[in-house]
Amino acid sequence: MDFLNNLKGSKMNKATLEKEINRRRTFAIISHPDAGKTTLTEKFLLYGGAIREAGSVKSRRSAKHAVSDWMEIEKQRGISVTSSVLQFEYNGYCINILDTPGHQDFSEDTYRTLMAADCAVMVIDCAKGVEAQTEKLFHVCKMRGIPIFTFINKMDRIGKDPFELVENIEQVLSIKSYPMNWPIGDHNKFKGVYNRHKKSISIFSDMAHGSKKADVTNCDLQDNTLSEIVGKNCLEKIQEDIELLDIAGDSYDVNLIQKGELTPIFFGSALTNFGVEPFLQAFLDMTPPPTPRMSNQGLIKPTNEEFTGFIFKIQANMDKAHRDRIAFLRICSGHFEKGMQAIHVQNKKQIRLSQPQQFMAQDRVIVDTAFAGDIIGIHDTGTFSIGDSICATSNDLQYAGIPQFASEHFAKIYTKNALRRKQFIKGIEQLSQEGAIQVYKQPHIGVEELIIGVVGILQFEVLEYRLKNEYNVDVLRELLPYKYIRWIDPDTYNPDKFSKPSDAMIVQTKDNMPVILYQREWSLKHIEERNPNIKLSEVSFNKII
Repeated sequence: MDFLNNLKGSKMNKATLEKEINRRRTFAIISHPDAGKTTLTEKFLLYGGAIREAGSVKSRRSAKHAVSDWMEIEKQRGISVTSSVLQFEYNGYCINILDTPGHQDFSEDTYRTLMAADCAVMVIDCAKGVEAQTEKLFHVCKMRGIPIFTFINKMDRIGKDPFELVENIEQVLSIKSYPMNWPIGDHNKFKGVYNRHKKSISIFSDMAHGSKKADVTNCDLQDNTLSEIVGKNCLEKIQEDIELLDIAGDSYDVNLIQKGELTPIFFGSALTNFGVEPFLQAFLDMTPPPTPRMSNQGLIKPTNEEFTGFIFKIQANMDKAHRDRIAFLRICSGHFEKGMQAIHVQNKKQIRLSQPQQFMAQDRVIVDTAFAGDIIGIHDTGTFSIGDSICATSNDLQYAGIPQFASEHFAKIYTKNALRRKQFIKGIEQLSQEGAIQVYKQPHIGVEELIIGVVGILQFEVLEYRLKNEYNVDVLRELLPYKYIRWIDPDTYNPDKFSKPSDAMIVQTKDNMPVILYQREWSLKHIEERNPNIKLSEVSFNKII
């Protein structure tokens, strides 16, 4: 770190810049709820030395909770409801992990976070195979063309046959696969993994129920003592499985991996740490450093000298005592220095980035220097929006915007105490700017009523919880019957001539953009027939996609 601090204020040569960028790895972890995503994230931190002892996400009664679950409601429920950013060093790599919510009700936050990742780790429960939310998130990764690595988790529990799991991944996700290792034993007899590249076996011993690093014994497949350790039948099975894999399986192809067309598969147990470190080591060797990013000026290489980046997440009240607001910036090119001047492209204004921070969930540290691939937090007084670009000198370079996803649930939200309306409005505005909710209002109705839209119904509970605990506001919720939404192109919209079905409502966004809510899917056809010149969209017209 002293080396990086000494760089501050000096002109960085290209070799140093490239060296620092090439050792960055920035990836997201995706899964269906309860597949073990957050537990695996924490075990990475354990092996990276970022934490001394791991606390399972399920330990709700104890003082320990998963490090990446920092919000109080996450600790109480044992689920992740917001994405976390975690950085640590391991074997010369600087690793940025984006731990995402697995629950489908918070998928919009996950989609935005995936925009900041260069690759993804997909966690699969060995008892269930590919599940619905995993499939959705996989297709987002597939659309971006980023590498996808698979960790089949919970091998210490009763689950499907490994060959069945591999076939399930290939068929459901329409992707080729290559098992990098193979499990030795299963559920309570899961002993370790066979490394197909090194042709070696790693046998694990549980340390303190997974809270400490697993003890590992490495040996050769022909080791005379192996049958005593794993059992004769188990040894014969692993030899047969390996022979079958070599004959019938897909070939290892780095190019296909980099294109996201072949997923390397690893087996293990995040809870007991079996197979976690071998996966982490192989994953880091195989993953790419920061990749070029598309902008309105073409692809921007990470090694370009000019500092550029984009805001992919905004989070208020990470520090409840200070009521702060942090904008999460993915650095796309060049390097960042504390206190540097930069241009907020959307506002065409120069800003000073004076207190940059890096994270271990809600814990943070001021940083002097950061590079392409890194995620930093910058204090936000309400200036930034999700998708905004920041550049050192250019005032017209914009990275591809992040779309606003269509809400599927709507409700009117009122404050119980009219004297707390100021705090209520502030809370709604800040949570809207985070992207946690979408806010609409009916035009020309006198007293303003706020209509809140969310992708998942559980987001309403999180909204009510955060308004109560962060803004001291109790609210009432009145669910509305609408299930669908379309943005109306304002250039084609005349409110005096627009004809809507009886099950629809016209509302406006905070930018006074017209939006129509409706109850039944077939109503869309009626709307278009009644208004043939109107243009409708599933995403906002004022977003750069």
